[in-house]
Amino acid sequence: MSSIPAFPIADAEPQAVRRVALSATPDDRQMLRAAAELTRDINEARPEIYWPDMLLSAALGYAALAGAILIANPVLAVASGIVSVLALYRALLFIHEISHFHRTALPGFRTAWNLLVGIPMLTPSFMYEGVHTLHHARQRYGTVEDPEYLPLALMKPWSLPLFLLVALLAPPALVIRFGILSPLGAIFPPLRRFVWERFSALSINPAFRRRPAEGEQARRFLWQEVGASIWAMALIASIFWLGWRPLLIALGVASIVAVFNQLRTLVAHLWENEGEQMTVTGQYLDSVNVPPPSPMAALWAPVGLRYHALHHLLPSLPYHSLAEAHRRISAELGADSTYGRTSYKSMTFLVLRIARSTMKR
Repeated sequence: MSSIPAFPIADAEPQAVRRVALSATPDDRQMLRAAAELTRDINEARPEIYWPDMLLSAALGYAALAGAILIANPVLAVASGIVSVLALYRALLFIHEISHFHRTALPGFRTAWNLLVGIPMLTPSFMYEGVHTLHHARQRYGTVEDPEYLPLALMKPWSLPLFLLVALLAPPALVIRFGILSPLGAIFPPLRRFVWERFSALSINPAFRRRPAEGEQARRFLWQEVGASIWAMALIASIFWLGWRPLLIALGVASIVAVFNQLRTLVAHLWENEGEQMTVTGQYLDSVNVPPPSPMAALWAPVGLRYHALHHLLPSLPYHSLAEAHRRISAELGADSTYGRTSYKSMTFLVLRIARSTMKR
């Protein structure tokens, strides 16, 4: 694979100018055309990549989690816990791919992932399916109707620690949601409607209210919720014969996974839109790629998510094709193109950039 052109960091213009430009940016037709034409031969999901990646990540994650619970040596137990975090994080992020699947893509993968990863981690795919695609809609992205957008760069400094704290508390909240609220919702329909609207989506926008699922989707979502509810009740009951330690360690690993994902979310966009509708190019410029040679991005943004801006150009492109797509488009358009403006060098750089922006509020 040939080397990728080194793009300048897109941080030259003043922030206020950037916000106006993004909300009024016309589509770069050359970039959109090149992105589509250069990737037509790599836009099919390959089962020989998806299945081993997901299965091995899940198996390693659970084996390492068992080690973190059972190993007496604290150093080895912590090391095993770190491996579990990284592996389960990778396995969990296949939910993003599933949310973009065509209904005929990779038969059985969605069901297998839910049984092996989604339900055990209390994050079944219905939490993202039918939600994440709203984030990609041109009329919704960056507006109050986008479930995955907050103008974080324009908020107060305390908003960033709070953003991470919410993720830290997410796993115990999911145990309560599925283990207590779901069973009660089966008895009290108003509670079920409330839980579905407020606590059934992986969203960061507190104003988002989820609409009821319909048809085949509703039936598919039902078995996922029932499975997660049974598993959550089993976790709660486990403390009576296994004690608190296994559950607390598992929740600790899950909480670190959630914080890791929240940090990745924090740097997936520039978060500088104040509610206006944006073009596809505007969405792209408000998004982030962290391409090679950044050495750690493959760990904190696995399953192709280091190319998040590119993903907003080509939402249906499978994760294993994003690196090659980035190489092709970069070579075609050059370093001075619109495409090059979304390449950043690291998570640290992006976190500090957003933090500095909040300090100006």
